[in-house]
Amino acid sequence: MSQPLADAVRSLMDRARTDLAELVAFPSVADPRQFPVEECRKAAQWVADAFAAEGLGNIQLLDTPDGTQSVYGELPGPEGAPTVLLYSHYDVQPPLDENAWLSPAFELTERDGRWYGRGAADCKGNILMHLTALRALRQVYGDGYPVGLKIIVEGSEEQGTGGLERYAEAHPELLAADVIVIGDTGNFAPGLPTVTTSLRGMTAVEASVTTLAGNLHSGAFGGAAPDALQSLVRMLASLHDENGDVAVAGLAADQTWEGVRYPEEQFRADAKVVDGVELTGTGTVADRLWARPSVTVLGIDAPPVVGATSSVQAAAKALISLRVPPGMSSDAAQDALVAHLEAQVPLGARLTIQRQGNGAPFRADTGGPAYEAMGEAMAEAFGTPMVTAGEGGSIPLCNTLRSLYPQAEIVLIGVEEPTTQIHAVNESVDPRELERMALAEALFLRRYAELRSS
Repeated sequence: MSQPLADAVRSLMDRARTDLAELVAFPSVADPRQFPVEECRKAAQWVADAFAAEGLGNIQLLDTPDGTQSVYGELPGPEGAPTVLLYSHYDVQPPLDENAWLSPAFELTERDGRWYGRGAADCKGNILMHLTALRALRQVYGDGYPVGLKIIVEGSEEQGTGGLERYAEAHPELLAADVIVIGDTGNFAPGLPTVTTSLRGMTAVEASVTTLAGNLHSGAFGGAAPDALQSLVRMLASLHDENGDVAVAGLAADQTWEGVRYPEEQFRADAKVVDGVELTGTGTVADRLWARPSVTVLGIDAPPVVGATSSVQAAAKALISLRVPPGMSSDAAQDALVAHLEAQVPLGARLTIQRQGNGAPFRADTGGPAYEAMGEAMAEAFGTPMVTAGEGGSIPLCNTLRSLYPQAEIVLIGVEEPTTQIHAVNESVDPRELERMALAEALFLRRYAELRSS
């Protein structure tokens, strides 16, 4: 263990908490329908100032095509040193039901040893991981860094609007690096150092069903009048078989995961599955999460229970998400989903499909020096060997970066272990994970420079 770096990181944790509290206080949801755009701009400026204070230059607020801003900065390294790009994002998910939070969503609150607040883990905690690693290196070794550095902190990742992707494609020289560290995942379990090597892609469709010119009285017409909501429910039920496996023709649902295992008992606890309720699908939990497609109904437009009338519904709509594993084309998967829905329409109902955007799946190449250096750094920081895991979520930027920089190694790490409840109410981060991950990143930057120079 590099004790001076470990001591430096520990000494910086009070500052990390203070900074995270300032950053969480910005309700930086990149949707002007929900929060003022000024909140995102203030968060972007905070990030720009924070990295400038750690010696990075050429700090820019990049106006991306989707109307948001990404923060960029750079600092050349010693002669012949490799370049490392550090990525994260400052935009956050909406707070959902703010009354369900045990403490205010945008006020960092310590409770039971954890720090609670929207974005505390995803992804403002990862911004502090990057900052704390850099601060520790400067505290121990002076103002320089062992590698050339670039940082890019996105402003619309949660919205999936692709602003940074389009900007990078238009300015391909900007983010070029030997290694890209994506700070937007996390450890498989608290205290278990993990690199994410697989991401599912994502696509979605909006399915609208119409059966009548208008709603009808369910007493006068029910039993013969075709009900659009009932038709939609039947279509949605056909997406899975009796075991809960995806039943869409053309979507293989029998792939297996070869990395770390995910015990069912641990998953049930992480997911807070209600006692007595069975899990969906067959195969191991890791197979289902990381190697196979999954279909989820994200929302249904239908009358709410409160205020509903005795009516046969003339129209109903659903938003359906499809997660796509590596080795499967997102475009082909979306085509298969659309074909399945079209084939399942009952009673000759009128179906309209609106396709949403596609994000391709990702699988990392783990055979290079960056993975060797990260393995050594994580083992040192955590005192246990690094493992690899998949991630059921999607980060479309990874494939954009791979296409622009095919020789770069892409390494996905972060503070978002399963109990952080990202995207849910009462999101939190474990400061011990933040401390260990910051130390791992600092150790990695030094070890990677040494490997590349040897």
